[in-house]
Amino acid sequence: MTDRHRPGPLRWLFYAVGGSLPARYRTWVLHDTTCRTWHLRHFGRTVVMLSVLSVPLMLLVPGPLWLRLTAVLLGWLVSLQYALFVMEESVENRVVKAGYPAGTARATRAEATAGERAEAARRYAQRYRGDS
Repeated sequence: MTDRHRPGPLRWLFYAVGGSLPARYRTWVLHDTTCRTWHLRHFGRTVVMLSVLSVPLMLLVPGPLWLRLTAVLLGWLVSLQYALFVMEESVENRVVKAGYPAGTARATRAEATAGERAEAARRYAQRYRGDS
């Protein structure tokens, strides 16, 4: 992936809130959704999206500060839980927006960890099934 172009801050912000990037960032999107830290990147995008939405909302809604902060906190907790539940589908959708076929991110991650999973299966079989 030598032709991987990283988007600038404004394009990344647009990408983080759900926008699609131009074709030249295609390989970067695949890297972003399949690298070792893809879980953290997903939650980072979620936190950015929540910040963009919740800060103006907290400033515009009337009421005591403690009530607004509590409402934002509860909204964040629900949103982060939802982000956890739809993580794989959300990431897969980003890859499809970048022009890859559905299932590419999942297959790429599975291919990258195939050796680790095979070793874990071997250790499991050795420990619990008595295989040599």
